[in-house]
Amino acid sequence: MDRLLCKFIFFAAALLICIPLTYHTVDASSGLPPLQTVESVDLSRYVGLWYELAHIPNRFQEGCQDGTATFSLRKDGEIDILNSCRDRQDGRMRHADGRGWVIDTSSNARLKFSFFWPFRSEYLIIDQGKDYEYSVICTSDRKRLWLIARTPSLTSEVFELIMRRIENQGFNRDSLTRSEHR
Repeated sequence: MDRLLCKFIFFAAALLICIPLTYHTVDASSGLPPLQTVESVDLSRYVGLWYELAHIPNRFQEGCQDGTATFSLRKDGEIDILNSCRDRQDGRMRHADGRGWVIDTSSNARLKFSFFWPFRSEYLIIDQGKDYEYSVICTSDRKRLWLIARTPSLTSEVFELIMRRIENQGFNRDSLTRSEHR
C-alpha cells in the first residue's frame, strides 16, 4: 500500500510540473508574439455581471446559451467568479464557481483562476472598452478566449473592431463561436 501511495504522489507531482512546461512549449513553438494585456484594469469597475458574446469552443460550454460571468471582489483581495449558462436542450441552468488571484498587480490584467482545486490557469485581459462596456479574456496558451460585455449585444462596428484586435493578438476569428442570448 505504501508503494502504491508513493507512485501516486510521484505521478501527481510529475503531472503538476509537466503541465505548465507543456503550455509554455506550445505557446513558444507557435511562432506568435507574446500576448499583450491592457495597460490597467480597475477591479472595482470590473466586478458585476457580464454577458458572453463570443468564445472559442470548449467542452465545458457545449450546449450552452445565455452565458454570463459575474465577478465579485472578496475582502481578502481575491476574486470570486460565477459562470452560468442555460442548457439548450432542457433549459436547466448550469454553473461553475471559481476563485481568482491577481498575479500582476501593476496592471491587474493577469490573473489565475481555479474552478477545480488544485488546477489553476492563467487568464489575461487583452482588450477592454474604455468605459468597461466590453472585455476580452483569454488563457495564456491561447486555447480559450471569451468576449464579454455589459449588455447581451454590441453594435456590429464595435464587434468588428474587437475582432480585428483579437486577430492582431494571433487569434483566428473563424475559431470563435457567437453566443446566443434570448
